[in-house]
Amino acid sequence: MAETRLAVRLTPRAGRDAVDGVRDGVLRVRVAAPPVDGANEALLRLLASELDVPRRAVRLVSGETARAKVIEVDGVPAEAIVARWPGLRV
Repeated sequence: MAETRLAVRLTPRAGRDAVDGVRDGVLRVRVAAPPVDGANEALLRLLASELDVPRRAVRLVSGETARAKVIEVDGVPAEAIVARWPGLRV
């Protein structure tokens, strides 16, 4: 099964949950949840939804308390993720 890691820059307390695209090879994501109330979980749910995989297939590898995070996705090849978000480094 394919495991793909991607760098994410998370902005908590945004107006809504959304993927803003890629900048400098990093996926920019914003979530409405504040950091202490589950911004990481909101990020993982959003990415699972965007990639059409179960929530359990997406996990946080590093950056639990930082805005810069590394996410690992099971079951989606790197080519498919880069096709979804061109310019992303995986």
